[in-house]
Formats: sequence, C-alpha cells, structure tokens
Amino acid sequence: MSTDLDRTAAWGPPETAPSARQEPVVPAPGSGEPRQPILRRLWRGRPEDPRWARPAFLGLLLATLLLYLYDLSASGYANSFYSAAVQAGSQSWKAFFFGSLDAANAITVDKPPAALWPMALSVRIFGLSSWAILVPEVLMAVGTVAVVHAAVRRRFGPAAALIAGAVLALTPVAALMFRFNNPDAMLALLMAVACYLVIRALEDGRTKWLVWAGAAIGFAFLAKTLQAFLILPPLAVVYAVCAPVSLRKRFGQLALATLALVVSGGWWVAIVELWPASSRPYIGGSQNNSFLELTFGYNGLGRLNGEETGSVGGGGGGGGGNWGETGWDRLFGSSIGGQITWLIPAALILLVAGLVATREARRTSVTRGSFLVWGGALLITMVVFSYMQGIFHEYYTVALAPYVAPLIGMGTAKLWELRDRAWASLTLAGAMTATAVWGYVLLNRSSDYLPWLKWLVLVGGLVAALGLVFVARLGRRLALGAAGAGLVAALAGPTAYTLTTLSEGHTGSIVTAGPAVSGGRGGPGGGGGAGGGFPGGGQNQQGRQNGNGLPGGGTGGFGGGMPGQQNGDGGAQGQGQGQGQQGNGMPGGPTNGDGGRTGGGGMGGLLNGASVTSEARKLLETDADAYTWVAAAIGAQNAASYQLATGEPVMAIGGFNGTDPSPTPAQFKKYVEEGKIHYFVSGGTGGGMGGSGSGTSAEITEWVEANFEQVTAGSATFYDLTRKVSG
Repeated sequence: MSTDLDRTAAWGPPETAPSARQEPVVPAPGSGEPRQPILRRLWRGRPEDPRWARPAFLGLLLATLLLYLYDLSASGYANSFYSAAVQAGSQSWKAFFFGSLDAANAITVDKPPAALWPMALSVRIFGLSSWAILVPEVLMAVGTVAVVHAAVRRRFGPAAALIAGAVLALTPVAALMFRFNNPDAMLALLMAVACYLVIRALEDGRTKWLVWAGAAIGFAFLAKTLQAFLILPPLAVVYAVCAPVSLRKRFGQLALATLALVVSGGWWVAIVELWPASSRPYIGGSQNNSFLELTFGYNGLGRLNGEETGSVGGGGGGGGGNWGETGWDRLFGSSIGGQITWLIPAALILLVAGLVATREARRTSVTRGSFLVWGGALLITMVVFSYMQGIFHEYYTVALAPYVAPLIGMGTAKLWELRDRAWASLTLAGAMTATAVWGYVLLNRSSDYLPWLKWLVLVGGLVAALGLVFVARLGRRLALGAAGAGLVAALAGPTAYTLTTLSEGHTGSIVTAGPAVSGGRGGPGGGGGAGGGFPGGGQNQQGRQNGNGLPGGGTGGFGGGMPGQQNGDGGAQGQGQGQGQQGNGMPGGPTNGDGGRTGGGGMGGLLNGASVTSEARKLLETDADAYTWVAAAIGAQNAASYQLATGEPVMAIGGFNGTDPSPTPAQFKKYVEEGKIHYFVSGGTGGGMGGSGSGTSAEITEWVEANFEQVTAGSATFYDLTRKVSG
C-alpha cells in the first residue's frame, strides 16, 4: 500500500520525526554552530513543529495551573485525615517516613506514605496552610497534562496532543482530585508516566525505558498499593508482542522491569516489615500491625471481594454490598457518570477505529502500540472498577482520566488523517453523535443545572456529526469548522462540571465533582444525589460535596447522623441528627466566632472532622509540652481536627474507622499512668458503622468515662486523664 499507516501528516509531522534511536543533536561547544538561547528554544520547540505548537502547549500548561489554583484555599485542609499526617510529617522525619497520623507516631494512615511526602516537604518549607498542602497536588495535574501531551505528540502531532491535554484538564473528577490531598493525584500522574515510558520503549526497544516504567509503577504502589498494578497485564502483553527486539530480549527486559518495580516499591515495605514493631507506629488499617496484611487484605483482595475486615461498610457481599450495585454499567450510573464518562463512549469507539486503521501495519507499529497501551489500561481499570465489591468511591475514577484523554486525541487524529475514506468519516461522526447524546443524558440528570446547556450539546454535537459525515467533500475552512464545533460540543458538558467543581470547596473523606444529580448513590447503600452520604445517607442539596453523613445521616448533616428511615430507592431519608462537622478550624476556610469552621459542636464524624472552638484549642494547648499527646480521640478524622487546630500530636484510637486494635486497652492505660496523654475527646465516631467504636475502642471509652472527670470547653466535652473521679 502506498499509504504509510503509521503517518499522521495531516495533524503534524509523520512518525519518522521521533523514530528509533534518533536523538536531538546539540552542537558541541566550539563547533562553530550557532546555538539558540534557552528561552527561545523553550518557546520555539522542535524545528519541525508548526510555529503555534510550543506556545499552545505552554499555554495549556499555564491555563491548567491557573485554573486549578483558582480559590484553592476554599477546601481548607480538604481531607483532614491526610492533612494531619502531612502536618505530622512536617514535624517529625520518623512520621514522614512511616506516614504517621501524629508526630508522636501512634498510628499510620491506611496507605503507604509516598503521596504524603511532597505535601509534607511543602509544609516543612512554607508552613502549615491549605495552599502548602494542595499546591503540590496542582503541580501533579500540570505534570500529568504534560506527560499525556508528550506521549500523544510524538506520534500523532501537536494538535492531537493539545486535544488530549485539554480533555484531561477539563475532566471533572480530575479537577476535583488534583486539588485534593488524597493519594489519587500521584497515582494518576505515575500511571500516565508508566504508559508514556512503555510507548518510548516500543519505539526503539531500549531497556532503560521499560525499566523506568517498572520503577514508576513500583513507586505508584507506595502511593496507593495494589491499584498501581491494575495496568501491568496490558502493558506487559503489549510490550511482549510489539517491541522491536527479539522475543528472548523482550522477556529479559520485562524481567528487569519487574525487578525495578519490586525494588522501587519494595524497599519501603521491607524496612517497615523488618523494623521492630515496638519502635514504629502501628500500621493503620491492618488488624495485626502488618503492612503486608493491609496490602493484601483491606487494601487488596478485600476491595475486590468486599471482605474488608475493619471496613466502614462492615464487609462486602454479592452485588457490591454496601457500595452500590456492580456491573458493566456501574461507571455510567447517576452518581459516577458525570465524574468521568463524558467522553468514554467516544474513546472506546476511537480505540476500535484506531486498531482497525492500523490492522495492516507491521507488528512493531508504535502507532498501534500506543492505542493498545492506553486502551488496555482503560479497559482493565474500567472492568475492575465496575465489578469490585469492596469500598468504592466516585473519585476513584480519576484513575481513568489519563487513559481516556490520549485515546480521544489519538483516535481523532488518526481518523482525521483518513477522513477521505467513508468508514473513517462515518466513525468520526458516530463518535461525535455518541458524545452528544451521552452528554445530553448526563446533563439531564441535573435538570436545574444550566438547562440550556444540554440542548447546546445535543444539537451542536449532532450538527457537527452531520458535517463530519461529509467532511471529505467540504473545503478546508468548513471541515475545520465542523471539527471545531464538534470539539466545543464534546467539551461543553465536562467543562461546565469542571468549572462548578473549581468554584466550590471540598472537604471530608468522600467528595464528588460537579452539581448534585438525581438518583445519585452518594455513598454505600444508596441515598439521594451525589452527596456522598454513608450507608443510606440522604442527600445534602445545599452542600452536596460535603454531605458525607454516617449511616442514614440527615439531609443537611455533615457526618455522624443516626440511622434513618429507608426510602423507596434503597437510601435513607434524613431523620438523623447530623452531628458531624464540616471543618477543622483550618486556614483558608470560613470560621465562626469561636475560631472554628462553620458548623458547631465538638464531635467529629467518621468521614469529616470536628469543629474546634477557641475554648477547646486553648484547653488542649495549655501545658501541651508536658505530654506526648495532648489528647486522644476515637477515629482519625476526629483526632485530626484537634491536631490541625492545635499543632500538637493527638492520638487516633482505632485509626480511620476506629476499628484497628491500636492501642490495646492495656497500652492505653499504661500511657495514661505514665502521664503521656492529657485529655480524651468525648463522642468520637468509629467502629465501622458509627457509634463510639467497637472492640478495643469501646472498651477504652468505657474505662475513661468511668474513671476520669469531665471538662467542657465550648461545645466539646473532654475527659481529663490526669484527674480521676473521687472514689
């Protein structure tokens, strides 16, 4: 055939631009060849690039940075669970290494600490603030956009790369999580890096690229454990089949990459497992103080089969248990669809089209390999998310964003190159039609949200699709006009959701992007809207992103609600107390007259922290230097609130859920006898399904309440562990 199936000349330079073993030539000093100033080279880019390519790329990065920095402090400390660990890591290098929740190293978070390290270093340098915690996450967004752009640019040209980068930046759940302090931002960045490096390895078969890819996945393991390994099977298979070296060398390279993965992810695990348990913090989320048990249990197989010992959902069950129905359409449901799926139908269509377009290419075609790498990563992650029965939150879907975006850019570029063929133009039109119809469906789920937008998306998309059917017969301007109209219609919905997400603050353990939607799950067990309530939690229409009520929590509650009446949709109508609080007396958020975040009371919830009044803060700060922990509280969110407000270590009894056997009652009593803990915070939530904890947490609570005097500070009640009750 006269047409090189690996060329995309219509969208940029042909595939030969970055061909095998070609590196940019830099004139040697004294060679007599003029060398451009570094700023000019940075602005101009590659010699073969169109003049607009590099300025457009830098503009994309700058726009992403400024967009994601907008009103960043509105989220305050975001997830105070991780913010407390960041604070601890900025005060203690031991807490930094282990990922401890407090600087006195009582217990760790229930994840490895890699995602905490950039934030902790930032806080160590700039001091504790919302910006110091969240700016590193924003920089990861810029990095992820740059990586996706670079991966697509090498084979499909600058226009395709810009489309891919823009799609990623305008994905609602990406705008949410790259401004939040959960581990998902680092995971998404490292997964994109791994895919990019595998594609580089497919270009020339160099071992170094594959080894670096293994190292990236290994380090991603230290961010969110086994989720980092989801894309390993497709990446390994694609390289084993498509790499331009002998079969024997391919398997040898894969073995070296596996070794790099084990070393980059295993060094920390080995140190933790070999470190004497008596001199390190308890491994949060585990039941026997073992990181390996945490990895393969609560954070591993338990997420797949729902059998999560110590989980807030109390274990799984068939069909998704407390975390929603599983199935192929799970990601397209009411509470998840608007987070990520706007362009997934088009991405799947373009993936198939890209593979068809390269069906006659050589085995080592990097163009086809790129489709297989990004498409394989997308498909396997979608399947796992669709059928996993354990803990699953809407924001997990940010992991899909770095895979969807390249497929949109690459597939569009490839079909545009072949647009003179009827099947290619019809496929482009079909992808546009699917995007317009699905965008209308998603926008219609929020009937009061910009009601005109769904019609713009539908009508504009269908008109653009009609133009794409006849794109080969149109002149250049009309053809580009049809393509531009289609791009605007495709991105209008996710852009609106993204802008809504950026205009709101998000706090707590369960957050969602975009406006409230009808029929949203909002957390395990159903419940209205996208409010992230806990089993049966009702929807909080006014503060949707903070509506993380506990079992059956009331419609306006921010946690800790009591079980409510079940409604016809399987959720619970809001009859709870809504005792949990929104904030933690954090910088960057609105405060009440007492110096705490709005929302009164002193008791925190399982998913959100407590509001700390100035009276409570002053009480805990008095003689704080005389104690290892100024207080102890059931559940990590409750403890985190007081720690962030005072800057002093607070012990989280039972870890995140209040169900970890740490400390044991005997250990706690010993700490009290030795005068290491000053106060016990009354009313903390733990025990998996609400209440004051279970097992060791409940026993500690009963012992404290029976033996020590109460102290009231503002709206909070404490027990002074230095003053026993008379008699």
